[in-house]
Amino acid sequence: MAAIVEDMETEGADETTAATATVRLDVADRTLLDEIAPEFGGRSAAIKQAIAMLAEDHRRRRALDAFMEEWSAESGPPDPDDVAAMRERHFSRR
Repeated sequence: MAAIVEDMETEGADETTAATATVRLDVADRTLLDEIAPEFGGRSAAIKQAIAMLAEDHRRRRALDAFMEEWSAESGPPDPDDVAAMRERHFSRR
């Protein structure tokens, strides 16, 4: 499991401020990171991409939750059979 143990800011040559974080990884986490790092251009780039992907996933889940709340308020809860049919239609492996 990863844990941030240090966070500091640095100023780049282009006068932008970038945060630098030290992350402690156990052996399993390092193995996973080393597995994907080449695809993303290195460990740092892989971690940055992972953070971006997690943030996007979080935004999608919040948007879906808001949509479902609005749907339920206007039309009542969705029919479980309709949800199952949509899941099969849109997410089943063909």
